[in-house]
Amino acid sequence: MRAVWVAAIASAAVLPGAAWAQDATGQEAEAGAPGQVAPESPQDAEPIIPESEFEEALPEISGDLYAPLEPIDRFEVVEDTQVVEPTEAADAMDRTLEGEIGTLPVVADEAPEFAEPLTPLAEFEVDPREIEGVDPAEEVEVRYATVVEGLEQVGLLDRFEDLSALEEGDGEAANAAMVAARAREDENLATRLLQAEGYYDGTATASVVQDPEQPSRLRVRLNVEPGPLYRLGSVRIDSAPTEPPGLIDEALPLEAGDPIDAVRVKAAEANVSLRLPQQGYPFIELLERDILLDGETHTGAYTLPVNLGPRVSFNGISTEPASEESELAFGAEHVRTLARFERGELYDSRKVDDLREALIATGLFSTVSVEAQRTGEEAPNGTEYVHLLVRQDAGPPRTLAAEAGYNTGQGLRVEGSWTHRNLFPPEGALIAGGVAGTQEQGLSLVFRRSNAGRRDRTVSLRLEANHSDYEAFESYTGTFAGRIAFESTPIWQKRWTYYYGFEIVGTNEDRYNFDLGRRDRGTWLIGALPAFVGFDTSDDLLNPTRGFRIKLNVSPETSVRGAARPYARVLLEGTAYYPVSDDLVIAGRARVGTIPGIERNDLPPSRRMYAGGGGSVRGFGYQELGPLAPDGRPIGGRSLNEFSLEARYRFGNFGIVPFVDAGQVYETIYPQGQDLRFGVGIGGRFYTNFGPLRVDVATPLNRREGEPKVALYISIGQAF
Repeated sequence: MRAVWVAAIASAAVLPGAAWAQDATGQEAEAGAPGQVAPESPQDAEPIIPESEFEEALPEISGDLYAPLEPIDRFEVVEDTQVVEPTEAADAMDRTLEGEIGTLPVVADEAPEFAEPLTPLAEFEVDPREIEGVDPAEEVEVRYATVVEGLEQVGLLDRFEDLSALEEGDGEAANAAMVAARAREDENLATRLLQAEGYYDGTATASVVQDPEQPSRLRVRLNVEPGPLYRLGSVRIDSAPTEPPGLIDEALPLEAGDPIDAVRVKAAEANVSLRLPQQGYPFIELLERDILLDGETHTGAYTLPVNLGPRVSFNGISTEPASEESELAFGAEHVRTLARFERGELYDSRKVDDLREALIATGLFSTVSVEAQRTGEEAPNGTEYVHLLVRQDAGPPRTLAAEAGYNTGQGLRVEGSWTHRNLFPPEGALIAGGVAGTQEQGLSLVFRRSNAGRRDRTVSLRLEANHSDYEAFESYTGTFAGRIAFESTPIWQKRWTYYYGFEIVGTNEDRYNFDLGRRDRGTWLIGALPAFVGFDTSDDLLNPTRGFRIKLNVSPETSVRGAARPYARVLLEGTAYYPVSDDLVIAGRARVGTIPGIERNDLPPSRRMYAGGGGSVRGFGYQELGPLAPDGRPIGGRSLNEFSLEARYRFGNFGIVPFVDAGQVYETIYPQGQDLRFGVGIGGRFYTNFGPLRVDVATPLNRREGEPKVALYISIGQAF
């Protein structure tokens, strides 16, 4: 068939070919000339296919235009096609064309490549961002600038720039292909951001061209069309009814007319998952949401299927090892001591979280978890009982700790301790400690029972031997003390704290004896009933930035040296913290104290009141303020007052703290407010995960003879 087609075309092209040759030469070819074929007249030309044969080959045409087509299987397939040889006219045309435009290509048999299957369309790499004069794959450093249009008006430009591949490349790439790839990635990013905000018809198109102002650079332009904002047309919750009704509706803060914002929708659903377990539904399950968009009204019909689960109440608590290799730190009975709920109380996930945090706060576990399990047992209030299973893995119970500091007047001080937190289960700890310093040395042994009989109650007994050698006095002291306390910890900072207990102290101290006019030593036996109450609204135990604290210490005591002399020691302190900005906090402190019931000279020097030093009035030595003995050494007093003001400026993990302190110690029972001494200075802070490291340098104002020019204080934690 191909041969017939070629022959027919060649024959038909004879006249046009000749005419085209005449036009090309500008003159008519002569008949019989070499290389030319004289045209035959139409009357003399023989037809390629006789007319009768052509008519017979035509199929019969029905007169009915709407008649059904003939079935395809009735068509005859011609296997062999007669090849018609080219006529002389066709040969003449070929020779004429060859002379004019060269040899024509010969149609040969199909090459093997034509039989191969076509490459799938998805595998074609078509990049419309071809840059004139730049090979996309050439490994040369390319610089580019990025222009984004259309995102700022919908408030997405900053978020886009934070995630953009082009922005992350900082205007540099290995080649143009890499720039184009980043542009494609940012197209997808812009589209995803638009859809996340509710612009579901939004489009983003990037183009990469040479910068007309700087031909050596590329310019990437991202054009964004946000389109209309889609809003919620309806909000429907598919769930069983709650008790009381409407709990899910109250917990899902979505309303018709709200933008279909992905972050807001997910946050609303997360609020349902958070609130319902706090109201007796711990097994609630949110199924896949459905949002049906309407492109004409630009609204979406929101449906949230919810598997509510049963409404439950607390039942019992049990505990087991987390694995076969795990050990129990303590049993279920002590776990129940830590729980803040009773059997039959409506389930509240916040109380379960509280129990989990209390278990972690013991410091006795490597891992611990609390899991609610269904029992199928009905409670009297119509709910189902739920059982709490505590899985635990006891961690290492022993701890070594050390602390070091330096204060002018107090010298270098290093304190260390060894603790076994569970030597006497449950939570019975033994703590052996020691102090080594230039002016203080001591040993101590403490037994402490945490969560003793009730949550957050600590019972402790302390045995201590200590030697102190300061400007005010030198003492050798032995102490036996006991205390019941409700105190804050770094994990559990409580609003109200308190303690009460007893102290029995035997001490040998030197003092200035005004009757003798010189220093001598004396031995005292002291009995005390110390008590403390505190109220704390601050936001952090070691580094507060807002709130206030009030502390009151009262200790009725008696000292026996020949005769018993009862008295009381009272100390009231208030601190406040005000955040001026995220980086600046103003902190203030005021403290007053008094010792009624005894004369100063009848008090053991270690029980008098002193001021000065790193935790008091900085710029002065430890216990340096107040009255002085004739030998120039401080002798303490029966009352004091102190004031401090700090500006705590933080930048990153570092901070600068300018401060001013004031205070004085008096011989009278009540502080006079006269002759206040001031110290000013500046401190540095390095903030860690366990609290700030503090270095303060201060100097006294109106320095007197014998007072230091500069005082240095190094410790952990803020000054107050």
